[in-house]
Amino acid sequence: MKKVLVSPSILSSDFSSLYEDVLSVKMAGADWIHYDVMDGHFVNNISFGAPIIKSIAKRVGLFCDVHLMIEEPLKYINDFIDAGASLVTVHLETIDDKKFEEFLNICHKNNVKVGLSIKPNTDVKKLDKYLKNIDVVLIMSVEPGFGGQEFLTNSLVKIEYLDKLRNKENLDFLIEVDGGINDKTAPLCREKGVDVLVSGSYIFKAKNREEAINKLKEVGE
Repeated sequence: MKKVLVSPSILSSDFSSLYEDVLSVKMAGADWIHYDVMDGHFVNNISFGAPIIKSIAKRVGLFCDVHLMIEEPLKYINDFIDAGASLVTVHLETIDDKKFEEFLNICHKNNVKVGLSIKPNTDVKKLDKYLKNIDVVLIMSVEPGFGGQEFLTNSLVKIEYLDKLRNKENLDFLIEVDGGINDKTAPLCREKGVDVLVSGSYIFKAKNREEAINKLKEVGE
């Protein structure tokens, strides 16, 4: 199996020295940096907005993986694109077909990759009609809103379903998973076809971040 990409979530970083903390995971071998944006409405927490991303994303220089856990993503999407987003992922639960077309057009116009995410209780088959037009599917393996939660094993069924479907339909979207990812849960996800592992606490709280990232990257070798 091919190696996975690792996208550390800054939700678990030290915000008092954010740039230095994020730079350290880049030096430790991270492929992407994951930015969890929460509005206190779609999820029961507030994290940060576009100014935080703008202050560090371009300086860090890694692929900027922006996950919008907000009720009105289209209202703010241009702010996050201007802040340096390489990929913008919105939740399927927040959009309809018309809003998806608008989202798609904005991303394509700005050469930004398109992502859709679903909460743990959302039926994965609701993504089917969008898959040919997106770059990334983000499966939440915890209830979004807080870091440090335990991995929900029902996400493995969703990952397997998506992997089989893309092979059958010859689609090329990436499958990303976020929530409770560590050296124990990562192999389970990779066996089912995951391409990108989002990990917060496991990486940022590790005594040796390079070792932690390498353990995730060893999955699938």
